[in-house]
Amino acid sequence: MARKIPKRLREISLRDLLFVALPSLLLLLAGFWAAAQFIRPAPPRQIIFSSGGGGGAYQSFAARYKDFLVRYDIQLIEKPSAGSMENLQRLRDEKYAVDAAFVQGGTGRSDDNGTLVSLGGLFHEPLWIFYRAGLAKDTPGGEFDRLSQLKGRRLAIGAPGSGTHKLAMELLEANAIQGAPTQLIARGGLAMVEALRQGKVDAVFAVGPTQSAMVWLLLFTDGVQLMGLSHAEAYTRRFPHLTKLTLPRGGVDLVRDIPPHDVTLVSPLATLVVREEIHPALVDLLLQAASEMHGESGLFQKAGEFPRPAQVDFPLSSEAERYYKSGKPLLQRYLPFWAATLIDRLVVMLVPLFALLIPIVKFAPALYGWRVRSRIFRRYGELKLMEAEVDLEPQQHTRAEWLARLDRIETDVNRMQTPLPFADLLYNLRGHIGLVREAIQRKV
Repeated sequence: MARKIPKRLREISLRDLLFVALPSLLLLLAGFWAAAQFIRPAPPRQIIFSSGGGGGAYQSFAARYKDFLVRYDIQLIEKPSAGSMENLQRLRDEKYAVDAAFVQGGTGRSDDNGTLVSLGGLFHEPLWIFYRAGLAKDTPGGEFDRLSQLKGRRLAIGAPGSGTHKLAMELLEANAIQGAPTQLIARGGLAMVEALRQGKVDAVFAVGPTQSAMVWLLLFTDGVQLMGLSHAEAYTRRFPHLTKLTLPRGGVDLVRDIPPHDVTLVSPLATLVVREEIHPALVDLLLQAASEMHGESGLFQKAGEFPRPAQVDFPLSSEAERYYKSGKPLLQRYLPFWAATLIDRLVVMLVPLFALLIPIVKFAPALYGWRVRSRIFRRYGELKLMEAEVDLEPQQHTRAEWLARLDRIETDVNRMQTPLPFADLLYNLRGHIGLVREAIQRKV
């Protein structure tokens, strides 16, 4: 029957193991801790959105965004506003709780020290100028086509805080229409439709897509005409945030032939602006919503034209740049939103796994082997020193003293816990102890 391997050759030295394992574990934990500093927090379950006035396009789109986000268990909390200017004020005010807002191109500025970023352009929102048809009866063609023709009239230019108000003031000032005899009425909304129909105002300015409630009502209101701008090209040169558009004849209603001829308009670009610290996962969802809401064809756009990476007033978000280049994140194409975001957050933990764990696994056994060998070699050193002393001065000690000293070394070696792979070193050491014992017996 085969003899059992001695216990001291089977066991691993706990001290040697701790000498290697403890520093390796601490190094690995330090790597995970460092990587954890770069893990993004979980995305919040709500987005606070500043939209626009009642019945306007901004509020309508915000409702559609809300329906989209609820699919991913994200709640959109809408905060109505006077319009683009108020939206910007809210975004810039750190004390105001808001994450994102629709902003009319040209109403902002890019000196917010990087606190605001754009997610791109969403749609054209033309400037519509409607006036009472009877006003232009004495003009050639019976229509107005220049803003200067509105001088001295009562003009509803939108509520303060709205993009309509700001754009109207820019164009009126460019045409030297300021103060008396022109009466500027800082009001907007659906009430202006009835005011124009009843003759309480002479013209109404509105900014928004064709589908906005106010624009749609005015397009079908009897006794109201839509003004085309013969200076549209000049406006786009003077105000870079404006684009020249053409509303084609019959584009609104072919049966009723609305409008009865091509109408030239100018249009800013509606953009989506967010605070720079918004969670990247929410940026992806907002852009996915924008692609679904604004990607269809329309009077002023082709299918797939929007959203697009336009930088009108603010720099484009880095996450938005990636989205426009690569589309929907890879993980979200195959996994639920929360699973994809969790994996995306934790993937950074693979850095210490590959950067530290693999080298540790590679070098830890070698370090452990060095530790075991060093303990054996230390006994070799003691034995070598004793052998040299015996050769030089054998009478320095009695034979019994030399042998007692050698026995202490041998006892220490016999008690040494040495794993089986290093047994050859241990047996060689014991053989050398026997040789020194024979030398002592010969010389002393």
